[in-house]
Amino acid sequence: MTSTSTSDSDWLVGNPSGAQLASALWIGSVGLLILGLQPVLLGALYTEGHVSGDELALVATAEMIAIAIGSAIVAMLLSAHNMRWKSAVLLFLLALANVWAAYAGGANVLIAARGLAGLAEGGLVAIATELIARSRRAERVGGYFVTMQTLAQCALALLLALYVIPAAGSAGGFIVLAVVCVASLVIAFAVPADYADLPKDENLANVLTVPSITALLSVFCYFMFFGAVWAFLEPLGAQFGIDGRTVGLIVSASLAVQVLGAMTATLFEARIDYRLAISAIGLVALASSLVLASGPALATFWVAALVMGFILLFIVPYQIRLAITADETRTAVLLVPAAQLFGLAIGPIAASLLIDGKDFRPVPEFAAASAVASVALLGLFVLVARRRRAGS
Repeated sequence: MTSTSTSDSDWLVGNPSGAQLASALWIGSVGLLILGLQPVLLGALYTEGHVSGDELALVATAEMIAIAIGSAIVAMLLSAHNMRWKSAVLLFLLALANVWAAYAGGANVLIAARGLAGLAEGGLVAIATELIARSRRAERVGGYFVTMQTLAQCALALLLALYVIPAAGSAGGFIVLAVVCVASLVIAFAVPADYADLPKDENLANVLTVPSITALLSVFCYFMFFGAVWAFLEPLGAQFGIDGRTVGLIVSASLAVQVLGAMTATLFEARIDYRLAISAIGLVALASSLVLASGPALATFWVAALVMGFILLFIVPYQIRLAITADETRTAVLLVPAAQLFGLAIGPIAASLLIDGKDFRPVPEFAAASAVASVALLGLFVLVARRRRAGS
């Protein structure tokens, strides 16, 4: 890899140009577009009668688990070579899966289509995270990544909520996603052809330690908090008298605030200790979840959703720092997206087990407990890390 805009000191191995880095981050962003669009697309599927409340949770869970599996497989088991062709193949596969989802004739077929889409999306995420792990400023580049993906999610959520879904339903939304994948094939051939190799000896040995496992579980629980609320935002709003179109606007506004959160974290990540940041954000997550569980009025619902949007991506650079602190070989960092996505996947299905008929209040209550667990696991990580340092 050659470079004209990035100094060698910015990278542990390799030296991609700014354009190559931006291309890889965009490819990963395409893989995560569904994160911002799930409330709109799944809400439309629910409103159109394609899925029940329980089936909605299964669709969301299947895709998130598949993304996590896809990202872990590509990051841990496959070499970081031929990345352009891998990107192109994954984009084409995702486009086909989106078209399949648009014309799926039942919940089971839809689950299969979104599962296939998730595997391709996870592979695309790994295209970006593999390169991020090679940066000496992985937290900052990670902030750029979440900012880019959320800007794209915000624009598409607004497009779908205001124009596409009212005119063409959920099928139109999935077709738009397929078009984005096909258009991104051009960018696929701008990513670095090969990534310089990171030392990957004893991968599992680096991850299967108490600090690494505790750090990844903290990340997992935090994203369970958000995944539970995000997947059920429309039926939760409907229970409080908020119509689907308004929830669509709230989703788009929340995504815009996520961009602000990501940009703010990128600016301040080096100035705030990761332990303080993760603890404070966990408390805010707890408070916002309890507000949603209290049956809020429209204005309060707006505020809670926007606060959740801000903290969601604000925390990501600090979670990357947490993983690097747990494992300086950076193997654990490669699994941060998988931990996040497993959390997003398990959150909805776990919360759905608590739903009683049409009462969705247990969803934010479960989210509150997940936020508390995330902070508790951070405390355990700090305790273990101190004991290790004292014993060395």
